[in-house]
Amino acid sequence: MKRFMPLALAVASANAAAQSLPVEHVLVTAPLSKQEAETALPVTVLTGDDLSRSARATIGDTLGDIPGLANASFGPGVGQPVIRGQQGPRVTVLQNGTSSADASAVSADHAVSVEPMLADSIEVLRGPATLLYGAGAIGGVVNVIDNRVPRSRVEGVEGGVELRHDGASDMDTSVLRLDGGTGDFAFHLDALYRDWNNLRIPGLAARDVDDDHDDHDDHDDHDDHDDEHGDEETTNGYVDNTGGRTRNVTLGASYHFDRGLVGLAVARLENQYGIPSGAHEHHDHEEDEHDHDEDMEHDDHDHEAHEEEEGGIKLDVEQTRYDLVFELSEPLPGFESLRSTVTYTDYEHAEVEGNGEVGTLYSNETWETRVEMVHAEVAGLRGAIGLQARSGEFSALGEEAFIPVTDSTDLGLFLIEDYRTDHWLFEAGLRVDWDKRDPAAQTAGKRDFTAISASGSAIFNVTPDWQLRLFLARSERAPSIEELFSNVDGTGPENWVPHAATAAIELGDPDLDTEVSNNVDLSLHWHNGNNDLEVTVFHNDFSDYITLMNTGAEVDELPVLAYVQSDATFYGVEVNAEFGFGTFVGGDVRLGLFGDVIRGELDNGDDVPRLPPHRIGGRLSWSTDVLELWTRVQDAGSQNRPGPNEESTAGYTRWDLGADYRLPLGDSELTLFLAARNLGDEEIRLSTSFLRDVSPEAGRSVEAGVRYRF
Repeated sequence: MKRFMPLALAVASANAAAQSLPVEHVLVTAPLSKQEAETALPVTVLTGDDLSRSARATIGDTLGDIPGLANASFGPGVGQPVIRGQQGPRVTVLQNGTSSADASAVSADHAVSVEPMLADSIEVLRGPATLLYGAGAIGGVVNVIDNRVPRSRVEGVEGGVELRHDGASDMDTSVLRLDGGTGDFAFHLDALYRDWNNLRIPGLAARDVDDDHDDHDDHDDHDDHDDEHGDEETTNGYVDNTGGRTRNVTLGASYHFDRGLVGLAVARLENQYGIPSGAHEHHDHEEDEHDHDEDMEHDDHDHEAHEEEEGGIKLDVEQTRYDLVFELSEPLPGFESLRSTVTYTDYEHAEVEGNGEVGTLYSNETWETRVEMVHAEVAGLRGAIGLQARSGEFSALGEEAFIPVTDSTDLGLFLIEDYRTDHWLFEAGLRVDWDKRDPAAQTAGKRDFTAISASGSAIFNVTPDWQLRLFLARSERAPSIEELFSNVDGTGPENWVPHAATAAIELGDPDLDTEVSNNVDLSLHWHNGNNDLEVTVFHNDFSDYITLMNTGAEVDELPVLAYVQSDATFYGVEVNAEFGFGTFVGGDVRLGLFGDVIRGELDNGDDVPRLPPHRIGGRLSWSTDVLELWTRVQDAGSQNRPGPNEESTAGYTRWDLGADYRLPLGDSELTLFLAARNLGDEEIRLSTSFLRDVSPEAGRSVEAGVRYRF
């Protein structure tokens, strides 16, 4: 498909800007309950119809098309968020302000346990947010907000039901939500069921990495792709072993009194999903001889016989989470409000081999407490103090366990203040974290870290329409468990334990130091009526940046990856704009333009691996009170800077098309929605994914659904 050059030129010439946000939305992620226009933090918010339209099965897929954000997929069951090229332990995913407490930060094949389709809103802080949420937020924060503990009184019952089907993987999703109450008592119930089959793709799942990828800006005809991939087996038209099933139920209640509320919620998640077969093919190649020509005949989703014969690794996840919330106004003299949450999470997942045996059993038992108190204004200063404490035990048991049982304790104290004048708003803050890691390992002992983070920002209202924002941050992060202790007891190649799901050997370093990030973020924002424009540039210098590098070595045909430290520099631009063009044939016409680019380099000149490519795109919509028609295009360039011993990825252009029809029914509303994605059936391989060579994204697909709210 030809590149969409007119749009490219339009975006480039406009330097077009960030996500158009509803100014009335109050940020839950920021303790001072500010609107987006009242903070210099780079913020993206999805809520209302935008969230309903964007919500997908994973948080990474939900956010992946927003400037500055990307998706690190590991098949359709896993989509971890990437913020400005940072992922894994540098991106903190929160559920209502406290950690998701799963195992997603440990490995790229572990799903994040939050559910986008049950969210009221999703708030993303792009860039360091260690001041508010500690070491894991050095790259950014994703906060998924729902109403599991009702924050307001409800009279009667309200709620909704949604059913949707996605043809890319025959995915059926059913969602139920109820909110109700009487007097001072309120309750919440939500439930989700999802099941899906193997992911449909254009052409072959595995690409021949020996192919010439020099000219990635020219999209090859993938239907003519050579079926011969040497000795490597692959599938045609689908990615094998990528089906799954999810069950999620949450029940919460709250009691409201004159000065606050107290509430409790319990959530249960059961999630089973397959790891794309190509991810572990080398690991079990001798056991899994399969006729390649027979594979080529599969072009549908009825692969049960194939799966029984070949098998594949599946992850079986179970998580139970308890949230206790307490809010109080005027808790002490001089303080306006107190907001506190205590969560207990019991997480476990088994990596099940094709023969049904459990190779590794992961568990993460976590307690977390967060308390924020907003003080009354003093000499023009308004601010909050907070405490965050977390303790847990992480374990990986079994023959393929490569991380020792580790106890972790984290304690953080923070203070934030702001000061306002007629045209200026100044913000500043300080946080200190104490982190401990105590592994049950023979060759590594307990590590203690002290991390100090500080930030300052200014907002200058140049005119009523123009606003300039400057954000400065010094952030520090202690190494994570997997970075420190992966294969720490393996004294040589003969004792290294492979990670079967990623088909690699991962080596930690128990002597790693903290990494320090110095970040500068500058934004120019223009808002006039229905028009919105934002341009953001950022520069981030890391000292002792921790990277999982491909060493180029192999053991038993498995690549050896090692966590190493070196200085690194990241810089980039994020642009987004939205313009209203009045009424045409009875409907409002709006045009959105967006784009982003990021570069990351290590101090030795090497490129940081797994960064997203540059992207540009646009969205055109026509809407009335009951009907909206829209089309969207995104053009992604090739990633020719993949990092040492990594393979480049080709560019692509993805076209989407959709319609939403709303039918008012008294106090209720029925919505029918339809979306066709990747209309050109492009082969899309995400440079942020560890599996880009064996598991592309979905081909042409149609999603249809119905939503009823009452």
